[in-house]
Amino acid sequence: MIYVYLAEGFEETEAVAPIDMLRRSGKEVITVGVGDSIIKSSHGVPVVADIIAQEAVLSNETEMIVLPGGMPGTLNLEKSEYVQAAIDHCVSNNIPIGAICAAPSILGHKGLLRGRNAVCYEGFEAQLEGANVLDIPVAEDGIFITARGAGVAVEFGLKLVERAVSKAESDRLRAAIMCV
Repeated sequence: MIYVYLAEGFEETEAVAPIDMLRRSGKEVITVGVGDSIIKSSHGVPVVADIIAQEAVLSNETEMIVLPGGMPGTLNLEKSEYVQAAIDHCVSNNIPIGAICAAPSILGHKGLLRGRNAVCYEGFEAQLEGANVLDIPVAEDGIFITARGAGVAVEFGLKLVERAVSKAESDRLRAAIMCV
């Protein structure tokens, strides 16, 4: 099971594109509302989450968590005790964490990106405390998959599929959606 956390002010594309790619690959993806079951995006689009954060059961069946960016979505994710607990669970159990746009800053603030390759939205680089910040669309290092922003949300989703399923499945989806 893959959990995608949605907090008030999340960037729609950074959430929906990865959800779409992962579901197309056959993965079970559960959207998790932080604070409520209806979450308004950064552009005022209401999205109904599958469950609320208190209902997310993190276990050895948790395959990955995904943190979309956006403002103030990233700040709201970071303030959530449930999101913090999910990150800690993943780190303790070597479970992949995907974060895009400003959301990698949450990992940076926790010191989790020290010495690792990572990317983020322009202007957030200093918040990736100790990371080797690259100038590429998507970076993967250990359990962390980070991406720059909405413009690379499909690439991010395909990288998550590669990690969760296989490179072959990611390549199959890339061809199917005509992503060059």
